[in-house]
Amino acid sequence: MIVCSCNVLSDKEILATLKDGGTARPPSPAQAYRCLGCAPRCGRCIATVRALLAEAHIANCQVGCETCPNEEAHPEPLPLAAE
Repeated sequence: MIVCSCNVLSDKEILATLKDGGTARPPSPAQAYRCLGCAPRCGRCIATVRALLAEAHIANCQVGCETCPNEEAHPEPLPLAAE
């Protein structure tokens, strides 16, 4: 899906800017654009780009990581049933 019509950038191109499979802190939209060799123009896509990066980061983040700013976003692990 095209998320930036000014630069004709797709969601896949934006997500490709994530480092370490998305577990490292996600880049800002400006950093993602720089990585792709362009800059935002009209700015209408910034909220969408920010949301894409944050969602991918949360989806790839592991529960209990030491530096996770999104620790509250993780569901509590379910207790194991007694056998």
